[in-house]
Amino acid sequence: MGLKDFIIPAVDIKEGKAVRLYKGDKNAITVYGDNPVEVAKKWEEKGAKHLHVVDLDGAFEGKPKNYKIVEKIVRAVSIPVEFGGGLRSFEAVKTMIDLGVDRVVIGSMAYQNKEETIKVIETFPQKVIIGIDAKDGKVAIKGWLEKTEYTPEEFASIFDNLDIWGFLYTDVNRDGAMVGPNIQGTKKIAQSVKHPVIASGGVGTLEDVKKLYELKPLGVYGVVVGKALYEGKIKLEELD
Repeated sequence: MGLKDFIIPAVDIKEGKAVRLYKGDKNAITVYGDNPVEVAKKWEEKGAKHLHVVDLDGAFEGKPKNYKIVEKIVRAVSIPVEFGGGLRSFEAVKTMIDLGVDRVVIGSMAYQNKEETIKVIETFPQKVIIGIDAKDGKVAIKGWLEKTEYTPEEFASIFDNLDIWGFLYTDVNRDGAMVGPNIQGTKKIAQSVKHPVIASGGVGTLEDVKKLYELKPLGVYGVVVGKALYEGKIKLEELD
């Protein structure tokens, strides 16, 4: 697997548009396209092997809002789609899996309702990614607005023995800021769990991707990249 396969383009949806936030601030938005479906198709055409779709309205409101757009994306591309944003109940997860998403990212529910999360994992083995959003060394929930008492490693250990697909580790303070990923944080969590880890937050250059790629032997499966792709800092079509 080369660098191109390692990069997972992000398609973040807010009010029907493809956007990026700056450091998780819902008021600091850049719109990159009026049609998220076309954006998703573009990344597939450029060689992406996997897409990361987020319903930002859902993340902030506590339940997915952009079902129809996600369903259109799933139908429009032939590559796997992982989805997150507002998945805080078994029913919400089931709805998205029934729509055809390949994997679901669960964050707030994993913290607030472990019993329901375990039910989801047992019903949909290998379909669940536990989202670990880290803010100043602690796990953040509810659209990154609330900090918990857990470190990322402590939180991951609760789910590491279950039949999940893996973990998504995001450094919120770097997300959308293109200041470089949290290499140490990613390394630390990858070394502490048995499942694959997807890194997220802060990628601004191809060098950043290469640094994370070096952690592949530790279990880092890939990296979600948003702004750096949308602004042409990284060009998928030029990679092997």
